Amino acid sequence: MGNLHEKLSAIQQDFKSKKSRFNSFGKYNYRSAEDILEALKPVNLEWGVYFTITEEYVQGSTPVIISKATISDGKDSISATAIVGVDLLQKGMQTPQAFGSASSYGKKYALGNLLLIDDTADSDATNSHSKNKPELSGEALDKAKKYIKDGGSLSAIKSKYNVNKELEKELATL
Repeated sequence: MGNLHEKLSAIQQDFKSKKSRFNSFGKYNYRSAEDILEALKPVNLEWGVYFTITEEYVQGSTPVIISKATISDGKDSISATAIVGVDLLQKGMQTPQAFGSASSYGKKYALGNLLLIDDTADSDATNSHSKNKPELSGEALDKAKKYIKDGGSLSAIKSKYNVNKELEKELATL
């Protein structure tokens, strides 16, 4: 199955999580930390890994929650973090709700950072900005090859560059 970096790269490439929630104010679908965790359950078994989330509270003028999402295969681990301020003055929220909201948000973004989840609102998918990506070539191609060899994902590269099928096959074998 490969080392943990290879497993994570493959998971990042193929991972899908439904956007099962709807924001009626912004009129878009989104995913929650719970949606991501539910979608990870079969991944754990398939790849022989497990995911955990830990949180640290930091008191300051604005309280902060640091969420850390970790993938482990029992030997090695890779983590990503998200830092979220707790808005204690949020209108209509009591203190426990403000902390719960910040905690959920932090977990979602820590998992998103680890799994390279693009969390753009659905309406952005119809914008033309994604069609104006540069071709992957020259120095950018050299950097992309090194990035993949170091455990990076092809999907992250494809999100920034147009990659033709032949080059995609070459990069997938690195």
